[in-house]
Amino acid sequence: MATRLFLILLLTLMTGSCATPLPMLDQIRQVGELVVITRSSPAAYFRGPEGTSGVEYELVRLFAAELKVNVRFLIADSIEDILDSVATGEAHIAAAGLTLLPDREPLVRFGPPYQEITQQLVYHRARRGPKLIADVLGADLEVIAESSHEAELERLETEYPDLSWESHTDLDSGELLHLVQERLIDYTVADSNELLLYQHRYPELRSAFDLSGPQPIAWALAHSQDASLYRAVRGFFERIQEDGRLSELLDRYYGNRTRLSFVDRRDFRRHLAMRLPPLIPLFRQAAKATGLDWRLLAAIGYQESHWDPKAVSPTGVRGIMMLTRDTARQLGVKDRRDPKQSIMGGARYIRVVEAKIPERIPEPDRLWLTLAGYNIGFGHLEDARIITQRQGGDPDKWSDVRERLPLLAKKKWHQTTRHGYARGQEPVKYVDNVRTYFEMLRWRFPAHLPSAEAPYGLEIDPVAL
Repeated sequence: MATRLFLILLLTLMTGSCATPLPMLDQIRQVGELVVITRSSPAAYFRGPEGTSGVEYELVRLFAAELKVNVRFLIADSIEDILDSVATGEAHIAAAGLTLLPDREPLVRFGPPYQEITQQLVYHRARRGPKLIADVLGADLEVIAESSHEAELERLETEYPDLSWESHTDLDSGELLHLVQERLIDYTVADSNELLLYQHRYPELRSAFDLSGPQPIAWALAHSQDASLYRAVRGFFERIQEDGRLSELLDRYYGNRTRLSFVDRRDFRRHLAMRLPPLIPLFRQAAKATGLDWRLLAAIGYQESHWDPKAVSPTGVRGIMMLTRDTARQLGVKDRRDPKQSIMGGARYIRVVEAKIPERIPEPDRLWLTLAGYNIGFGHLEDARIITQRQGGDPDKWSDVRERLPLLAKKKWHQTTRHGYARGQEPVKYVDNVRTYFEMLRWRFPAHLPSAEAPYGLEIDPVAL
C-alpha cells in the first residue's frame, strides 16, 4: 500500500510539473491499479462459498488483464454513491450492473451496452400473482433508493397516483428479495438477470410481469475531455463481442438457468437430505479416480435417476447413472443397480466421451459438449456439430451447438446426417438441468479451494464505502 501511495504521489508531481498531464489511461498503467466501484450482487460482485464471482467482476478482471494492472474494488451501499464516486474521480469505472438511463447521462458517461435486462415485479408464490400494476396498489412494495426501479415506479406513479412504495439506501437487491422470500414484504422490483441468479436460493420467488421494456446495462465513467480510458473500454467491449468471450461469459452465468418448477426444487431439497448423504463417499471415490468434481457427478446422477439406485427407464437403462447394458459391459460394470459400480462406471464413461471431443475445445464448452454426448451419444453430437458448421456457427462452442441439436428431430436435417433421427431437444434440457443441479450442489457443498490467479487483473482487498 505504501509503495502504491508513493507511486501516486510521484505521478502527481510529475504531471503537475508538465504542461500536458499524462492521459488517464497512461496514469492507470503507470500506477498499476484500476479503481472500480461496484455493488454486492451475483450479477456484479459477489463473495460466495466458491470465492468471488459476478459478471461485472469477471469483465473487470479481463479488462485489467489487458491493461496489465491490478484492480481495487470499492463496494458501494447505494446507486447514488456509485455515480458520485465516478463523477468525482474517486473511482475510474463503475461496473455495477447499471442501467443506462437518460437522467443518469448528465452525471456519468456510459460505455458500450453489453447486456439487456427488464425490470420485473417479484412476489412470493404463496400469494396470488398480480397481473397489472393496479393489483399492487396499497400493498407493501419496497425497492432500492435512487435505482432504475424507483425511477420506473416514479414514471408509473403519473398513471397510478395511488401507487406507493418504500425506498431503501441500506438494503441491496438480494436483501429485498430475501424479505419477499420470507414474506416480510409483499413485493419488490428486480432486474431480470439478478432474479435468475437468486431463484436457486429463493425458490418461492416469482416474476409477476415486466415493469419495463428491454434496458441496456453498461459501465459508467466520468465526463472528461480526456477520452483515453473511455476509448480503451470501448475497444475492450468490441473485442470481447467479436471473439465470443462476452457471449461465453453471459452463457456461463445465465445460459444454464433452467426454470425448475416449485415441485422440482422441493423434491431436490428432499432428496438432498434423504438420498444423497450415503452416496457422497461413492461420488467422491469416483471423482478421485477420474479427476472429475464429485458435485458434477452427483448432479449427473440426480438428473439421471434422482439418486435412486433402483431406477429403470422404459428403454432399459438403469441405476443411479442410468447405464445401458452395452455401456455397462464395456466398462466392466456387472450390476448396474449397485450404486458403487454405477457411479464409478458413469464417471469413467464421461471420460470416455470426453476423450472423443477434439482437444482444441477449451472448458467449459468441452464439458457441456461431453455431457450432451453422454446423453444423446457421440455420433448424434457430431451430427449436430456438422449442422452447426453448415449454418455458419462454431461447432466448438456449446451455445452454437445447443441451438442446432433440436434440428436432429426434423427430417429435413436428420436425413442428411450419418446417424439419423434423434430427439435433439433432450440433450439441451439435460445439459441445462445438470448445470443447474451442479450449481446448487456447489452452493451447498463449497470446495474452499484457492483459485489460480492471472498475472494481472488481481483483486486487491475490496473496500466498503
